[in-house]
Formats: sequence, structure tokens, C-alpha cells
Amino acid sequence: MWSRRAFLRRTGVLGTAAFALKSRGLNDVLAAGASVAGQSAADVAKDELYWGQIQMQFDLDRQVINLNSGNHCSQPRVVMEAVKRYLDMQNLAPVYYQGQLRGNMETVRRGLADEFGCDVEEMAMTRNASESLQSVQSRIDLVAGDEVVTTEQDYPRMLTTWDQRVRRDKLVLTRVQFPVPTTQQDLFERITKAITPKTKVLHFCHITNLTGQLFPVQRICRYARERGIFTIVDGAHAGAQFPFKLRDLECDAYGVSLHKWLLAPFGTGFLFVRRDKIDKVWPLQAAPARSASDIRKFEEIGTAPHAPKAAIADALAFHRAIGAERKAARLFYLSSRWANRLGQYPKIKIHSSFKPGETWGLATVGIEGIPPNKISSHLWDRYRIIVAGISGGDLPGPRFDYQGVRVTPNVYTSVDEVDTFIKGMEELAK
Repeated sequence: MWSRRAFLRRTGVLGTAAFALKSRGLNDVLAAGASVAGQSAADVAKDELYWGQIQMQFDLDRQVINLNSGNHCSQPRVVMEAVKRYLDMQNLAPVYYQGQLRGNMETVRRGLADEFGCDVEEMAMTRNASESLQSVQSRIDLVAGDEVVTTEQDYPRMLTTWDQRVRRDKLVLTRVQFPVPTTQQDLFERITKAITPKTKVLHFCHITNLTGQLFPVQRICRYARERGIFTIVDGAHAGAQFPFKLRDLECDAYGVSLHKWLLAPFGTGFLFVRRDKIDKVWPLQAAPARSASDIRKFEEIGTAPHAPKAAIADALAFHRAIGAERKAARLFYLSSRWANRLGQYPKIKIHSSFKPGETWGLATVGIEGIPPNKISSHLWDRYRIIVAGISGGDLPGPRFDYQGVRVTPNVYTSVDEVDTFIKGMEELAK
């Protein structure tokens, strides 16, 4: 185990330029972790020496400031190298090595199931959260007149999927609206009040992609199960942003994009389906009858590269080397830094809750009288900051009455970059 002094010497802080030496990948991350062993996650969140070592593991363009990690994240070098290695391997003899990689997928499946807290036979690897959720939305058996309850602020693609089923199967779709930020009790009451005797499915976010609004998932799912209602939870932005276990949520299905907060290769995700519900959902692409209760039926998409999925194992290793608690604490620290400063301006409206345990690395902020595109343009033109504009739209997309920009830093984001964002927003607010 490295001492704090040895770690500082290794990174160059005690010597020449800080972080000047070539990274050794996971070994450096583990050594950095050893240097802060025994410290609380909240204390480590503020340790710029530690996070400087983490930032070294990425090849980034520091001429721009990426505060739109919520789209998809930069991958650490160890993950990028793994994808390239597996692609090169596969290219040597595609049929043979594709089979080898496919056989190794069970190792990846076990790793994901262990990290996210479910049975290995409930974990399917997909390309993203949309594919995961649509596998359930499009193929669960429903008949004309059956009701689905979702929210007005769910992800547009998921709303579009339900709208298509309304047209095709004559379902009844209820979209629940809510203010932001709001309370767990308010969300529970709004959703449960929308349930009728004909309700067959509840579909809602773990946290929304718009403001990071957290839902009381376990409580809603327990309420639904008592009434025989199938629950689908959109975890696209929850998975690996903060720690939780699927078994504790008690939902029937859950979808994640791993290329977001796990820092896995682009085009990777997972679908969780409770073991006793697998045979109730048809896969997007046909599977033999013998696979009716096999979670792997959701992975049958024809010929596709296995290299990105194989490299999920490396992303998991990187995530664990940092630690889920440390990562969540760091994201909250970075988000709180800008929220605390900008919240002092009367014209600035923060649409996300900053109560402990309700926000991590995704929050939305607006400025009265300035539309999101103007905020984004100012930040980009003056400071080369990338953010995501958020504003309510018309059907079939989500509708809501607030607007602003979504800010999503990550472990590779520096405090200086956050402070530059603060400066840019202060200019507009003044």
C-alpha cells in the first residue's frame, strides 16, 4: 500500500510538474485510493490530488469543457484500450474470436449482476437504455383498453414508444405531471392517484434525464405489486451515478445505458427483468420457445460486435477502483459547488433538489428572461463549455413549463472547469 507521500511523489506533486508521469491505468487508480484510505467519501470528494490522478486516466480535449456527460461519457484509457484490443483480436479470425468473446460474456454478466445487485439470470446486456426499455414496452402483452401510467417528463423515446402502442393496440396512456423540484411524497401521491382498476403498467424514471428528479422507486413498486401492476423503471441516468441495488428497488424491469455513468464503451447497456417475469415479456427479436424464461433472449439481435460488451468488464474494474460512494460524493461536490454560487442570484432558478441523497451529477439551472439556446451559445462562444438545453415541448415529446441548461460533470471534470461555468453564468445573470 502506498503512503500519501509516495503517491504525491509518483504523481509529480512532490517534484517537477504535477501529474507529469505516464499513467499506469488501474494501478494508479488503486494507488490513489490507497493514499486516501480511511477517509470519508465526503472528504475524498474535495481532495484535488486524488481526483487529479483520476483525471489522468482520460485522454480529453481540455480546450473544451464538457458539462454534458449526461449524453454519454468519455471513457477512461483502460476502457478504450480494451475495446481496441478486443476489436483487433476479433479481426484476426472473426468467426473464431467472436465465439471466444461471446463465451466470455458470462463473466461480464456476473460482474454487472454483482455490482447492481440482482440474480445473474436477471441481467441481459443490451446496446442502451432505450433498447432495454423498448424490449419491455413493445413486447409485454397488453390489450385494447389496458391502461399505462407514465410521467410527462419521461424520456421522449420512451413516450414515443407508448404512443405507438396506443395507436397500434388502442391502449390508454396517462401522463402524470409534476413540479420541479418536488418531494418524494408528492411524486408517490401523484402516481398512485393516477392508477385505476384498468392500470396494467407503471413506467417512470429512477431519476429524470431533465433535472435529475429522484423518484421513490421502492415505495411505488411495492404499491404496484400489491395491485398486480407491472413496473418498468428507466435507470438510464441512475446506473453507476450513485450506489443502489436492484433487489432493493423491487421493480419488475429496469434499463440502463452503461456508456453514461459507468464510463463503459459507447453502445452498451443492460436490461434487468425479475426472474419470475421474464416469460411474460417477448423479446424484440424472435427467440425459440425454449428461451421463454431465459434472460439471454433479450440479447438476440443478430450479428453484432462483442468488443464493446467485453470491455464492460474493464469499465466495471475502473468504477470499482474509484468506489461508488466516492464517485457519488465527488459528483455531488462538483454540482453543489456551482449550485451554491449561482443560487445567490435572484434571476437564476435551480430546478433540481440539492437535499442530501437526492442529487449527484445531474442538475438543471435557468436564468429568467434568457432562453436555453442563448445560455448555451454564450457558454460555448465565450468559454467553449458544452451543456444541454432543456425546454418543454409539444406532443409526442415531454411537456413542462420550465427551461434552462442541464449540467452534468463527471470524475474527469476539474474544479477549474466548474468555476469557469460559474463565471459564464454569473455574466449572464448580471
